[in-house]
Amino acid sequence: MHLTYTLDPPVDPVLRDGVLKLWTDVTNAGGAVGFVPPATPEQIRPELRRHLTAMVDGRTRLVVGHDPDGEVAATAFFTFNDHRLMKHWVWLYTVMVHPRLQGGGHGRGLLAAAADAARGFEGIEAIRLTCRGGLGLEDFYASCGYKEVGRVPGAIRVAPGDDRDDVFMLLPLH
Repeated sequence: MHLTYTLDPPVDPVLRDGVLKLWTDVTNAGGAVGFVPPATPEQIRPELRRHLTAMVDGRTRLVVGHDPDGEVAATAFFTFNDHRLMKHWVWLYTVMVHPRLQGGGHGRGLLAAAADAARGFEGIEAIRLTCRGGLGLEDFYASCGYKEVGRVPGAIRVAPGDDRDDVFMLLPLH
């Protein structure tokens, strides 16, 4: 299956609901995207609203992947830095591929589309992201060209007695 990636698609109810469904499905499949299962759309909706508001304000941009049926199948949100000494790199957040597509190279496709988009942002030289340790995500990102540049042990508490490292990754764009 081939996904079609779009930077900054128009935000309408279909896109909004598609991203919300994707986020819920990814979370409930065990994806490390800011929530732990079980999660409901009602729990995720306020965070999605924050992302969409930041898009309207110009602080965030979205890469979305649609499957051949037009369903939202992948996302990654860019957030720009306000600090004058850090405007040369962007954060990448909420990197998601639908669980039914896992293992098909779509994660690599999403990260490649995100890197291509970021190369078109004026003055941007790198992408930073964080990932939850203990799931092998840092190995996946490393296989896509990202380098681990820091780690905070136990910074993410997914449940009592289940603390995970917060792993910082960097992808230079040159």
